[in-house]
Order: sequence, then structure tokens, then C-alpha cells
Amino acid sequence: MEIQNGLEIATFAGGCFWCTEAVFLELAGVKKVVSGYIGGNTVNPTYKDICNGDTGHAEAIEITFDPNEISFGELLEIFFATHDPTTLNRQGNDVGTQYRSEVFYHNPIQKQLSEDYIALMTSENTFGKPIVTKISAASKFYEAEDYHQNYYNQNKTQGYCSYVITPKIEKLKKVYQDKLKK
Repeated sequence: MEIQNGLEIATFAGGCFWCTEAVFLELAGVKKVVSGYIGGNTVNPTYKDICNGDTGHAEAIEITFDPNEISFGELLEIFFATHDPTTLNRQGNDVGTQYRSEVFYHNPIQKQLSEDYIALMTSENTFGKPIVTKISAASKFYEAEDYHQNYYNQNKTQGYCSYVITPKIEKLKKVYQDKLKK
């Protein structure tokens, strides 16, 4: 899906959106990251609504990126490298359908790239366990409440951020140094 000025959108659910948002905000070519909810049936869900796990929505991020600076394929690679795509409806201690691993594609190319990448990782047994990440057409994305936006950068000393998100950022900076904003 192209938006104005040649920018595109990618939408990923990989557990807690504070974690995924923090990772993708670091990348060159990423212009904007919004935390929110997608994939469910409840209209205008709130954080309180999705926490019970019965809205069908996942915590997710919507990434606006410049494909001339970073490709959808590179975003996919980083998405799979920074969460566990082998745990069904769970990331670490976060448990429930709202924490599932899912790629929400915006066009047939994103769908094909996602399918091909999962097939490659499966054939190479990258994780030593089956990948449970779903691939679905993007539906309406609902922006999360303001206090969830840019959460990590505003709350780095909070316990969850220190113990869960900071190690992901450190791994990103070590493994994907060439993809980071200068």
C-alpha cells in the first residue's frame, strides 16, 4: 500500500506493542510507528477492552516507511529476529490472543514476501520449532491511547522496559547496526 510521497505501510503484531514499537523506531527509513489494535471485531477498542483477550484484536504496530531506504523484506527480517514467532498467543510473560504473532499485509507483494520468508525459515529450521505467525489481510487499524505511543522512550527505567525491551534494543543495535538511524 503506497501512501503519499512514495511511503508505504507495514503492520506487525509481535506481542506487546511497546516492544515492537521501540525496535522499529530505531530503524533508518522508518518515518513513523503507531501502536494500536488490529484483527478483531470490536469497533474502537480500548486497551482495557483488548486486555481480556476476547475482542479478537492483537496489539500491533503500524509502520510508515520509505521503501527506498528500507524494504518490506528487511522489516520482516527484523520483525522475526526481535520476537518469538514459535509461541502461540504469547510473548514471554504476556499471554493471550492479543499477544499473537501476525503479519497484516497491505498488498499481494507483502503477502508473498511474508509467505516466502516463513517458508524459508521453516525449511532452514531457523527457530528449531514450528513458526506459528499468521499472515492476514490488513483490516482497520485502531490507534492505541496516547500514553502507549513511544512508550519505551518515555519510560526506559520502568521495570518492564528495563528487563524486556532494553535487551531487544541492545540486540538490534548489535545485529542490525547498519540499519539504524544515524
